[in-house]
Amino acid sequence: MHDRFLSRIDKLRSKIRECECDSMLVSNYTNVTYLTGFTGDSSYLFVTQDNVVLITDFRYITQLEQECPGLDLHQRSTNETMPEMVEVVVKKAGVSKLAIEASTMSVALRDSIAERLPSAELVSSTMVVELLRQIKDDHEIEEIRRSIRMAERAFETIKASLRGDQTEKLVTAELEHQIRLFGGVGCAFPPIVGVGPQAALPHAVPGDSRIADDDFVLIDWGAKAGLYLSDLTRVLVTGSVSDKLRRIYRIVLNAQEAAISKIAPGVPMCDVDAAARSVIADAGHAEHFGHGLGHGFGLEIHEQPRLGAKHSEPLEVGMVITVEPGIYLPGWGGVRIEDDVLVTESGHEVLSRVSKQLDDCIVEL
Repeated sequence: MHDRFLSRIDKLRSKIRECECDSMLVSNYTNVTYLTGFTGDSSYLFVTQDNVVLITDFRYITQLEQECPGLDLHQRSTNETMPEMVEVVVKKAGVSKLAIEASTMSVALRDSIAERLPSAELVSSTMVVELLRQIKDDHEIEEIRRSIRMAERAFETIKASLRGDQTEKLVTAELEHQIRLFGGVGCAFPPIVGVGPQAALPHAVPGDSRIADDDFVLIDWGAKAGLYLSDLTRVLVTGSVSDKLRRIYRIVLNAQEAAISKIAPGVPMCDVDAAARSVIADAGHAEHFGHGLGHGFGLEIHEQPRLGAKHSEPLEVGMVITVEPGIYLPGWGGVRIEDDVLVTESGHEVLSRVSKQLDDCIVEL
C-alpha cells in the first residue's frame, strides 16, 4: 500500500488504543476506502496493532491486487457469510476487545458477530475513522482542488450556453454531461437547480420550470474527480435585477464574507457560524436562515466537521469546509452563496474561484 494509507492506519491504531481496544473492525465502505484505497464494497477491514486484513470475496481479488498491492486478504467463499469470516479472522488474531463502528453497523450484524465471538468483547465506537478523515492530507487537498476546477469549468460552460427554454432538469443533466467531458466521474451529488420560487427550497428537486420563468435561478452543484468531491452554489440572474434581489444578495454575500474572514486554526466552529448568522439576523432575516453554515466534505459530500451553533470544537489545519449562508423567502425565492475553504496555518484559503459578485452573475438569455 502507498505510504499515505499506512500513515492513516497508524493514526487509527493510536485511536484504537485510546478506546482501550486491541483491534477494530471497519465495516463502513467509505472508511475502508480511506484507509486502503480500495474502491469496492462488501468488504471489511480488520486492524490490529501489528496487522491489517481485508475480508473480501472473489469479485474483488484482481481489483485489490491493482489498488492495494501487499494488503493481506482473507477471501470468503460463496457459501460463507461475512460474520463467519469475521469470526475466523478475529479468532486467528487472538484479540480480546474488538471495536466496531456502531453508527454504521446494524444491530442484527452486531449481534451475529457477538454470538460467534463469545470470548471477545465488542466495544461500540463512533466517528473514529470519520474524525481522522476531517483532516485532509496533501494528496486529498490536491484531489479536492481538481474536483473544484472541474465543477467550475462545467458551470462556466453551462452559464455561457444558458437558454430561457431550458428546464431545471435539463440544466441538471447538462451539468453532469459537462463534468464528465472535463474528466470527472460525474456529479458529487444530485445538483439543485431552482428557478425563482423553487430557490426558496434549500434542497429543491429540479423539475420542469424553465429558466425564463423567473428572473433568477439558484444552482448548487459539485464534481467528483477520482474519489473526491466538491460543493458550490451560485445564483444566476436571468432577467431584471430587482431591488429586492439586490438587497437579499448583498446580505447573504456580506454574511459569507464575515464568516470566511473568521476561519483560522483554533477558532470555534460555532463562532464562524455566528459571524454569518448575525449579519443575516441584523438584516431582519434570522428566521429565513434555518440550516447550518457549512460542513466538511471529501470522499463524501457531508463529512466532519460541521459549522453550526452547537459545534464548539476548534478548526484545525487541513480541514476543508463549505461556507454557505442563505436567505429563503417562500413564494419569492432564495439566495445561497457557497464556497469551499481550506483551513491553513496562517488562516484560510478559498479554493473556489467562480465570481460571486452580482454583476458577474447576470446572464443574457
